[in-house]
Amino acid sequence: MEQTNLLDEIKNLIQNLASKELIYRIEELHPADIAEILLDLNEQEQKYLFKLLPHDTAAEVLNEVDGDTFAAILENLTAEKTTEILDEMSLDDVADILGELSESEQTKIIELFDHEDATDIRDLMHYSEDTAGGIMTTEFVSVREDMTISQAIEELRSMEHEAETIYYVYVTDYIGTLVGVLSLREIIMSKPDRLVSEVMQSNVIYVNVHTDQEEVAKAVAKYDLLAIPVVDNETILQGIITVDDILDVIEEEATEDIFRIAGTSEIEYDENDSTASHLWSSVKSRLPWLMITLAGSFVTGAVITGFESQISQNAALVKFMPALTGMGGNIGTQSSTLTVRGIATGRINSKEISKNLLREGLVGIFIGAICGVATSFVAGLAFGQPQLGPVVGMSMAANMLTASTIGTLAPLIFKNIGIDPAVASAPFISTTIDITGNIINDVSCNINCCRNKRC
Repeated sequence: MEQTNLLDEIKNLIQNLASKELIYRIEELHPADIAEILLDLNEQEQKYLFKLLPHDTAAEVLNEVDGDTFAAILENLTAEKTTEILDEMSLDDVADILGELSESEQTKIIELFDHEDATDIRDLMHYSEDTAGGIMTTEFVSVREDMTISQAIEELRSMEHEAETIYYVYVTDYIGTLVGVLSLREIIMSKPDRLVSEVMQSNVIYVNVHTDQEEVAKAVAKYDLLAIPVVDNETILQGIITVDDILDVIEEEATEDIFRIAGTSEIEYDENDSTASHLWSSVKSRLPWLMITLAGSFVTGAVITGFESQISQNAALVKFMPALTGMGGNIGTQSSTLTVRGIATGRINSKEISKNLLREGLVGIFIGAICGVATSFVAGLAFGQPQLGPVVGMSMAANMLTASTIGTLAPLIFKNIGIDPAVASAPFISTTIDITGNIINDVSCNINCCRNKRC
């Protein structure tokens, strides 16, 4: 059933107070679908629907909504029901949502938790939201290295309700230092009287609480992990990050990079912004990069002015300037995009610069040669002047080689000097290739003038 039809059906059941039919209908839905429906209901309809949800389903639904909706829904519930629902939620999800609320709203909700959980939530909120500490959960299972396998199993049984999920069992020493990891298979297959320290893998992949979330995602992808432990500066185990949180990070980072490449930002699309603030946000996010392009246009104009006399004598060549700069921009953008992606995925690093440059340089040579020959043919045929063909063709080949080189080098240079290549590459490359393309074309005009003894 389409979402629109489903929404109409749900609204109709609410209006008719058909609670039994409504319960039966929402039992068939995924929590994410229920959350989407909630956003399209008014306050009274939200209140009616939410009260019918089982506690575990209600908790999963709240995980899918934004902070304002979260707070609004809880306001319509009794303290008892709110507590029951919050108990079903993972503490890291609660911390993430509370980060979107005002301090007074945060305090009101945190007070509903017991002292231990409230402390954990405050600790999680202390970390920056884009770090490992900000996305980790403190609900995990761990065992001591001096335990037997039998004791470890009993420990896991006693902790089953405290853990968000169990992918791996982490091993600590007596002060909580991370020293190893066990899979559930290793626990099950080992003899009960063997020590955990004898069975565990001591080579543990972990991240620090201050590690950037993008680096965490790269580590999980590189080592094919379902979860990764998070430690402090003393290697004390603080929490874990599960693969579902990593997927959210990947989506967030990909969206952020897309906006950056476009020279804008996601804040432009904040539906809660007023018209005035929305307008100002758009201006602030776009203007810097457009100003860079504008400055480049002035430089390009100056280059063209410097070769004005040669250009006036080569009207035929001037007609190929749009194709020259356009094709250069296209291959430059392709090279830049591939390089930025390689940097983001970790496939390109400082050791790979020469290799990547060589590869893109060869690509530029071959593509430039093919496009140059095609352009040479068109130039000679279109104007009935065969001598123009080689000049235009060589200009095209030279510009495409230059553009692919710039498109490859620029992101690498920006990365090495601490500038985000996703932000800076596009406007820089566009402007630079316009300048170099026009210089190459103007030089070609000058060469043609000299050949015809007009220089």
